[in-house]
Parts: sequence; C-alpha cells; structure tokens
Amino acid sequence: MYRSQVLICGGTGCTSSSSEKIINAMQVAIDNAGLNEEVKVVKTGCFGLCALGPIVIVYPEGCFYSRVTPEDAEEIVNEHLLKGRIVKRLIYDETIDNANDTIKSLNETPFYKSQKRIALRNCGVINPENIDEYIANDGYAALGKALTEMTPAEVIQTVLDSGLRGRGGAGFPTGLKWKFAAGNDADQKYVCCNADEGDPGAFMDRSILEGDPHALIEAMAIAGYAIGANQGYIYVRAEYPIAVNRLKIALKQAREYGLLGKNIFDTGFDFDLDVRLGAGAFVCGEETALMTSIEGKRGEPRPRPPFPAVKGLFGKPTILNNVETYANIAQIILNGAEWFASMGTEKSKGTKVFALGGNIKHTGLVEVPMGTTLRQIVEEIGGGIPSGKKFKAAQTGGPSGGCIPASLMDVEIDYDNLLAIGSMMGSGGLIVMDEDTCMVDIAKFFLEFTVDESCGKCTPCRVGTRRMLELLTKITDGKADMEDLEKLEALCDYIKENSLCGLGQTAPNPVISTLRYFRDEYIAHIQDKKCPAGACKNLLNFSVVKDSCFGCGMCARSCPADAIFVTDYVAPGKKKPAYEIDTAKCIKCGACIGTCKFNAIIKK
Repeated sequence: MYRSQVLICGGTGCTSSSSEKIINAMQVAIDNAGLNEEVKVVKTGCFGLCALGPIVIVYPEGCFYSRVTPEDAEEIVNEHLLKGRIVKRLIYDETIDNANDTIKSLNETPFYKSQKRIALRNCGVINPENIDEYIANDGYAALGKALTEMTPAEVIQTVLDSGLRGRGGAGFPTGLKWKFAAGNDADQKYVCCNADEGDPGAFMDRSILEGDPHALIEAMAIAGYAIGANQGYIYVRAEYPIAVNRLKIALKQAREYGLLGKNIFDTGFDFDLDVRLGAGAFVCGEETALMTSIEGKRGEPRPRPPFPAVKGLFGKPTILNNVETYANIAQIILNGAEWFASMGTEKSKGTKVFALGGNIKHTGLVEVPMGTTLRQIVEEIGGGIPSGKKFKAAQTGGPSGGCIPASLMDVEIDYDNLLAIGSMMGSGGLIVMDEDTCMVDIAKFFLEFTVDESCGKCTPCRVGTRRMLELLTKITDGKADMEDLEKLEALCDYIKENSLCGLGQTAPNPVISTLRYFRDEYIAHIQDKKCPAGACKNLLNFSVVKDSCFGCGMCARSCPADAIFVTDYVAPGKKKPAYEIDTAKCIKCGACIGTCKFNAIIKK
C-alpha cells in the first residue's frame, strides 16, 4: 500500500516532450530519498490537457504539475513528497486556490468541469500496460455479464436502445450494424476495428489505444459474441508505435488471463484478436478499403452493395467500428441503455471526443455530451483564442468536413445539426481558426491532403480533386476570374455525386462550406487580387512605414533574401535613416515583421 502515487503522462504528446526521462528521473529521486516503499510512479495515458504537457499529477492531493522537465523531478520529490510542500511554480494555476492555499479538484477547472468522460474514462487514470488496473476499474465485467447473463440478441438490443452511433464518420447506428451482421448465417464472421485515424489534427483513437487498450479488446469480444464471430482484427497505422506496443501488451495479458482465446469464462465462447498494421493510407479509413488492406491487397474501396454485414472481410459477414465507438460498449452493457441514452440529444446520444487544436489556448482531448455548443468548447473548455484574436471558424470532420463560422457558434453539436450547416462529425477533429486565417487557403490545404491520399481507383476523385486544387491555387495566386469560381462549384457537385467512396464523395465539403459562409473572401481574391486575412503570399506586399522606422536594422539582419536596404530618408524625430524593402527580392517570409519592435513593417 503506497501513501502517494505519481501519475505521469505516457501518451505520444508528452512522450515527445521527454516524459520517459521524467519517469526515470522521478524514480531515481524517489529511490535516493528512500521513498520507494511509500511512493509509486505510474505511467498513464493522456490526461487530455495536452497544451500543458508533460503533466505529472500527485495523489492523494491531486496536485497537477504542468510543463514538467526531468530536472524538476528531484524538487517535486524533495519538496512535495518528503516535506509536504507544493511546488507552486509548476502547479497549473487553475487548480490552486491561492486565497486558501488549497488544491482544487480537476473537475472544478474550466477545462474539465463541462466534460463527461466515458470513452476516455481510464485515460490518465490507470497504467495501460497493467491489466490488473483495468480490472480494478470494472474491466471485463461487461464481457462477463454479456456472456453469462445475456443472449447475443439482448446485447444487440441494448446497443440499439442506447442510441450509440458510429463515432468514426457519418454516425450509422451501431446496434443496427451489429443486427444486420448477426442476421446473416455464415461459417465464419469477423469483427474489425478501424484504428487507422488519418484525419489531420485527429488523435482521439490513438489516445484511447495508448491509455486504455483493454477497453477496445473487451468491446470487440462483446461484439464477437453478439454477431457470432470468433475472430477479430484491429487495423492500426504503423505510425502509432506507442499505441501498437501497448495494444500488443494488452492482447498478451488478455490471453494469459483467459479473456481471449478458447472457452472464455467457461461459457464455450471462443474469440481472439490480431493486429494488422496500416501503411498510413487515408483511404483505408473507408471500411471496404480497410478490409481489402487486411486481406493483403492494395487498399482500395469496393462498390456497395453488398455491404460488409453481408460480404465483408474475406467475403464473410463483418462489422467494423472505430476505437471510440467500441470504447463506449462496456459501459453501456454495465450501466444499461437508458443510462447512455440519457445523455446527448434526441438523435445523437452519449458523448463525443474531440481533438481540439489550432488557434486555441488549451489544445488537447475533450469529451463532452452531444449537444454541447461550439462556443462552450472553444471559450469555456478551450480557454478562448490566444493573443486577443477573434474566433473566425472551426473545422470539424477533417478533410471530409466543413467550416463552422462564428455566427453559428451556438449551434448544438450533434450529427444532424452539423450536416445541416454543411459540416459533419467525422472522427472528431476540431481545428479552431482565428481572424488571421484565410478560408480559401484552408480549403486548399484540405484539397492538397485529399489529392495526395486519393487511391486513384475512380476518375471523379482521382482527376476531379486535382482539378479543384488547380483552381484553388489559381485563386490564391490572384490569377483566377469569376468563371473559374463557377467551374469550381460545378466540380464540387460532380465529384460529390459520382465518386466511388466516402473519401471522394466528401472531398468537396471544405470548399462547399467555405463558399457558403466566406464567399466574399473568394471574390476578394479573384476581383480585388487581395487576401483579406493577409495569408496568401502571392497576394501580399511587405513595406516599411518610413516615418515609424527607427533605423535599427533588425529587419535587414533577419531577412534571408537580402531584400531590405537602408535609405537616405530620416524620419522626423528619428536619428537614423529608415529602411526599405525591395519587393522584387522579397520572398514574403514575414521574418522582418517578427523582428521589428516598432511595428514599422506592414503587409497588405
């Protein structure tokens, strides 16, 4: 029995900032202080508040130390763990009541208090590499209940009644998908998991795999029982080494405990799982392309019907859900359908995990009830836009989604509301943009991604998206006319209607939504040859306001193109001659603006 536990984030974000070194340094400091029998170091998954990583939390006090370095470990041990004195310089300021010199619960902080953690319930709480910690938090109790107290049909009905919809894309009812597969007789069926997660800025599934891999394993075993499958596959991208390693550790432990394999819980039910590594192809997020890849073939989508519930992996009935969808299953079985359905909106039940990124103070993972507004996520949980900038838009659904303007910040986020305003839930990436963002350039960014990731099987996607990108580039270069805008809109409609799979069908969405809400920016680029946000380099000119220039020369020294030179002009009240920019040489990198202390350089 330990008197204190030191939880240290071992997720990808904090690991990239040396959390492994912090863990080692902490253990050495604890050993040197003679506390190894009293204090335990626990490597956990992501705590969610990635902007403050690396994170260390000391229990039972609940002290939340942020941006910790390996050099801080000895101070935390000697001051906090030995002498009982909080290291205030490292404390997350939202967790300390300075008036009373007391620590507040994380659930009282703006970032956490509006969240409801179901899929993320164990992330940052347990050691993901220790099955006993998962079991101590009701792990595998749902599998035991399903196998010993429920029929497969009852499991499916519970999932149906909960209202759980797929968290990886369009939101198809999970229970209905399972029911279709269960109703098809076959000598072999499969349960698959999409852990490929290729959206730019999305890291929800990866964090669940890193922080709570047994939740996925348990849920897939329950799904196997429900539809009559004895084999499952987890398709995870090879670029997630921490997630893959912890998943393999968890699978090994589950087999050793008899929770995978033959005769689970002495019920006669057999089920096992294997991992298949993806090579990072975005198209393999589409279910038929993913299954084709598992089969060892080039990851390309197939025409539907037949749907996977009839003819999926290796031509057998198959269900496919993503990691977050599965992460809700055990809690639904344990707590009941009504419990889950009591959260969210009428048609979108439960919670949703978002990867909050972009121009936002508190980047990280958040899990909120369906129906939470974008304003609540951005202003309350995310802490607002840094540097006093204004919120301009948020992109949801990644390359398949759309942009939500500031005028719609109070729309309740759920599947149907997002579709109605021209966006989509997708897997849950949420990129926040401020007033300095060019919406035409954002559409171009997502089209560049889609063009690179198109598998090339169908012409509308392979050729059409490239033509769209060419038109967007023409617009951001100031070389387009209004006829090009008409061509762009026509292409959007054609590609949406004629592409083979979801990647192509949704590829125009970023363009369609930005045209819908920010058409004036497109027109400014075309007619005025100006970028209102000042982001498109080919439409910018940098110049020195000579009367504001003090002649310090910092801009010239920072210019990589030697495009800034001194003039003979000395501004009134100044002692040194002003500088000027040679626009022919200027590469528009903005280095001069970053170094000028007098705001004497402008871009227009």
